[in-house]
Amino acid sequence: MENNTSLQQQLLEAGVHFGHLKKKWNPKMLPYIFAEKKGIHIIDLNKTVDHLQEAAAAMKQIAKSGKKIMFVATKKQAKEIVSECAKKVNMPYATERWLGGMLTNFNTVRKSVKKMQSIEKMLADGSAESLTKKERLTLSRDKEKMEKVLGGIAQLGRLPAALFLVDIGHEHIALAEAKRLGITTFGMVDTNSDPNKVDFAVPANDDATKSIAIITNYITAAIAEGLAERQASKDEDESDDSNNENETRARRLEAEAQAEAARGGRQRGGNAPAGGPGGAPKRRVPSSGNRRPAGGGGSR
Repeated sequence: MENNTSLQQQLLEAGVHFGHLKKKWNPKMLPYIFAEKKGIHIIDLNKTVDHLQEAAAAMKQIAKSGKKIMFVATKKQAKEIVSECAKKVNMPYATERWLGGMLTNFNTVRKSVKKMQSIEKMLADGSAESLTKKERLTLSRDKEKMEKVLGGIAQLGRLPAALFLVDIGHEHIALAEAKRLGITTFGMVDTNSDPNKVDFAVPANDDATKSIAIITNYITAAIAEGLAERQASKDEDESDDSNNENETRARRLEAEAQAEAARGGRQRGGNAPAGGPGGAPKRRVPSSGNRRPAGGGGSR
């Protein structure tokens, strides 16, 4: 409980509880509103703590399973905070502008990313030297433009498993695309938004830099924990595998040694005549001989 209290205190200090003006509210946010003060709605921080912890736990599991969570925040006050947090945990992000079809038309977007990477390669390895100065300049300008919009998803090889959105109203295009593809959505939801539009809504002020920072840092820490646990279990599996390999090798060598010993014993035993101590080897009686007539008596 102490942990919750200190988290609540931090949220309070960051101004997470300040909602929008009463006249701008969305009635669906009623369960998350604590009171109204000077015409401004105050968000219930108990609900914020509960929902934040629930969202963080879900994100931790997604990260632990090795899937990607994409951070989306194109608001001026959120861009830097969100891109830094995403980079910390090596997750994709979109902070400049949301390209229509970034998810629903993912293959085309991947082609643009590949084009950007090939331009980068050309400029880096000197193969652009054969071009004129003007052409080189155009290339580097194109690369900069693409880098700005696509840089955050350059390493994203397939669709992310989840989206984290700052201000779900502002990022409605990204939210609609995620919904269409069945991608799990997490969002900071202010008093002017509909919390039912996202799978995990965190009621919070989505305009103040401090509020955005504390919520984004909290979920980033949860993602980092998930990634660390994934790595730890990987290392454990590897050590188990090597132990199993060693055991298997030891068993195989032991079996080979036993087989070798048995073979040696058989060879030594094979030097004695097969007939036992009498000396003469036993002779197999042919089945079709006249030696023992069918009657079994036999005349001498």
